[in-house]
Amino acid sequence: MAKRVTTLFIRDTAINVLVMKGGQIEKWASSPLEPGLVSEGLIVDEDQVADQVKELFKQEKAKMNKVIIGLTGLDSLYRVVTLPELPEEILPEAVRREAQRAIPKPLEEVYFSYQLLPTPKGESHVFLATFPRNLVDALVRTLRKAGVKPYAMDLAPLALCRIPDEPRAIIVNARLAHLDIMVMTDRIPQLIRTLSLPSEAESLEEKLPFIAEEFNRTVAFYNSTHMERQLDSSVPVFVCGDLAEAPKTWESVVGGAYSVSLLLPPVEPPEGFSSNEFMVNIGLALKELLPEKEEANFSLVNFNALPEAYLPEHFSVARVVIPVGIAVGIGLVILMGIFVLQNRANIETLSSQVTIAESRVVQQQSEVTQLRAQVDSTKGAADVLHNRLIALQRARAVMLEDLREIHRLAEGKVSLGTVSYGGSSVKVTGSAPDVDDIFGYARALRTSRDATNNLRFSSVWIDSITGGGTGFTFSLTK
Repeated sequence: MAKRVTTLFIRDTAINVLVMKGGQIEKWASSPLEPGLVSEGLIVDEDQVADQVKELFKQEKAKMNKVIIGLTGLDSLYRVVTLPELPEEILPEAVRREAQRAIPKPLEEVYFSYQLLPTPKGESHVFLATFPRNLVDALVRTLRKAGVKPYAMDLAPLALCRIPDEPRAIIVNARLAHLDIMVMTDRIPQLIRTLSLPSEAESLEEKLPFIAEEFNRTVAFYNSTHMERQLDSSVPVFVCGDLAEAPKTWESVVGGAYSVSLLLPPVEPPEGFSSNEFMVNIGLALKELLPEKEEANFSLVNFNALPEAYLPEHFSVARVVIPVGIAVGIGLVILMGIFVLQNRANIETLSSQVTIAESRVVQQQSEVTQLRAQVDSTKGAADVLHNRLIALQRARAVMLEDLREIHRLAEGKVSLGTVSYGGSSVKVTGSAPDVDDIFGYARALRTSRDATNNLRFSSVWIDSITGGGTGFTFSLTK
């Protein structure tokens, strides 16, 4: 039996409900919202919005007990971070620490979700997304008042990235109030920008110069940090939102350098259905209903962004015990590191005890076998920790060499402020006479090679340029 999925997306101007069964659109409905009920993704009047949501579900006779919901991408941040290969039980804490380091907002103000990406052995590439707590909390409170029970959530830009069957693409979603620009590379959203459009410009035509400027800025920024694989004319551009209704403006947005077309869903729309109006809902449904086809190029990023506290039946003994177990496990690893030398010395003692036990108590052979297993386990743990200590020493040597190279390349070009080394990433701040020196320094860092003639940094990310182009912040990834 084909699976049925119900989706709900509330934006500033409308509430959209969509039901898909298998690969077919079964039901859809939209209810306009009065100005001020929802502002920049935040539900201001929860009671009135809840009443409209309830009425919309009642009108379409859609089930309310299992719904995928969408959240606007405003004030959300996205990163692809690289971590060393870690045990599964330690990964959540490592990602939390990386989020705390990489995200400019306190973690108390945001929720975050992540997904492991396909990576070479020895590394962990993680797609990380953070989004405001107040937006999520207001949305869930509103849905509870309406009687809607969500079981999964996604961010609108990620839902849109799930639509095109293309490994590389640029998606532009322009609404009167906000703009989304997403850059897809190797089926992964490598760059996502969501920003509010000027309120003083009332029509789409008045906002076009701003949209074109942000498009060009996004492409230039991506190309400056991905010199080896830039966004050239072969990369398709897809448009949706209000911009989709004005095809004559597309060339002015992209400057004539790219092939532009309408973003179309990978499902057959029924008669009278506006795919453009429900594009985010379709992307939400595709979380579970992606078409099965060979050599598909849909987005690889697909995680449940609904915070754990709001998951159905979220309380369980396992969810209490597992975090405690992780904390205990990390503590044991630290203690093992402290006592590694003592463990090595104990191996000799335990081995002699095993020999004596074998000669004296033949009838207790099973206990002797257990003792041998204890010896092997202790020795193995000691060897693992010894290897980790060697790896840390090597990593320290690499860090010193990286820091020397960062300072050497800066000589005569820029003035460095702070250099924060985080193992797999480096944060660099400083200033320069003009923006060309900043980009020159970035290029020098990107082409820098280590002793084995490999690129020293896999990516060089310009986080910000301030002060009219004199101050900068870089993120370097090993």
